[in-house]
Amino acid sequence: MRKESKDFLFQLLTTPSPTGYEQPIQKVVKSYAKGFADSMEGDLHGNLIIGVNPKAKRRIMLAGHCDQIGFMVTHIANEGYVYVSALGGIDTGVLPGSHVTIHAKKGPIHGVFGRKPIHLQTEEERGKAKIDIDKSWIDIGAKNKKEAEKLVQIGDCATFKLGVTELRNNLVCSPGLDDKVGLFVAVEAARLCSEANVNVGVFAASTVQEEVGLRGARTAAYAIDPEVGIAIDVTFATDNPGTENPKAAPCKLGAGPAIVRGPNANPEVAELLMSAAKKHKIPHQLAPSPKLLGNDANAIQVSRAGVAAGSIGIPNRYMHTQVEVCDLVDLENSAKLLAHFARSITAKTDFRLA
Repeated sequence: MRKESKDFLFQLLTTPSPTGYEQPIQKVVKSYAKGFADSMEGDLHGNLIIGVNPKAKRRIMLAGHCDQIGFMVTHIANEGYVYVSALGGIDTGVLPGSHVTIHAKKGPIHGVFGRKPIHLQTEEERGKAKIDIDKSWIDIGAKNKKEAEKLVQIGDCATFKLGVTELRNNLVCSPGLDDKVGLFVAVEAARLCSEANVNVGVFAASTVQEEVGLRGARTAAYAIDPEVGIAIDVTFATDNPGTENPKAAPCKLGAGPAIVRGPNANPEVAELLMSAAKKHKIPHQLAPSPKLLGNDANAIQVSRAGVAAGSIGIPNRYMHTQVEVCDLVDLENSAKLLAHFARSITAKTDFRLA
C-alpha cells in the first residue's frame, strides 16, 4: 500500500466517529479527498459526498459508513464514576477491563471499564456470560462527581481507546475497522477513478449513522440519485476458531473482497463485479446472502425509484470488539476492483432487470 494511502487509513482509525458524532472524521476525509475530487459536498445529516466526473450522465455511488460503535454518557455518580449507554451494537462481553476515551468538549478523557475482582464475585457472577452495560462503569480517576462534571458532560460520546496495531502478514488490528476500512476503500476507489478518467460519474459517500439504522445512506442516495449504488462494508471472516458453522461460505483474510449475491444485489452488478475481478486477476470471494443485508446497500436499493445495488464485504475478524482485524491487501484489492468496475461500464451496459 502506498504511504499516502496508509497514512490516510491510519488517520481514519485514530479519529473518533461514534454514531451521531462523525464531524471529526469527515474533516479527515475532506482534507485527503481535496487533492483529487472534482466536487465535494456535505449535507445537513452529516454525510460527505465526493464526486469524480460529477457531470456525467451515468452515476455510481460508492458508500462506506464513517460511524463506529461507541458509547454516550448518561449518568455521573456521586463517587465520580461515569455510566454510559451503547451507540450501536456493542458487544458487552468485552467491556470489563477495556480502555476507553470520552471525547469531551475540553479534550479527550481517558478511562477504563471497571470490574469487580474475581475474588469478590459470587458463583453466579462468575458464571454469568452476559454483561449489563447499565451496570458497568467507567473509572476516569475522578475523586467525586464535582470533579468528574468539570471534565465530562451528560451526552458526551466515548469510544474504545483508538489506535492501530500492525500484526504479521499485512494484518492490522484496531477498533472501528467496521467500517472505516469500507470508507477508505470507497475514497481510494474514487481516487483511482480520477486517475483513470472514467466516463461515468463516481460519488464516494462517507455516510453517517449506519450503526443505528442505515440512516445516512438513505439521505445520501436520495441526493446523489445514482443508477448504481455499492455498499462497502466489513463481513464476517470464517478463518478463525470462532466460526461454528462448517457449511458457511468460506471467507478468509487475504483472499480478497467478498462479492455479495442475493436479493439485495442487482444480478448484473454482481456479474460485472465478478467479471472485472477475473479480467484483472483480482482475488475475490463470493458472499451468498439470501436475506437483505444489514449494511448501506439495504437503504440504497430502494431509494427514489430504485437503484441497481451491490455490495462487497471486506473480511473482518472479531467484529464489534476493540480488536477487529483486517488485511491491508484486501483493502487495496477492493479499491482496484471498484475502479475497474466503474471503468467497465459502457453506453451499452444495462442494469435493468425487466
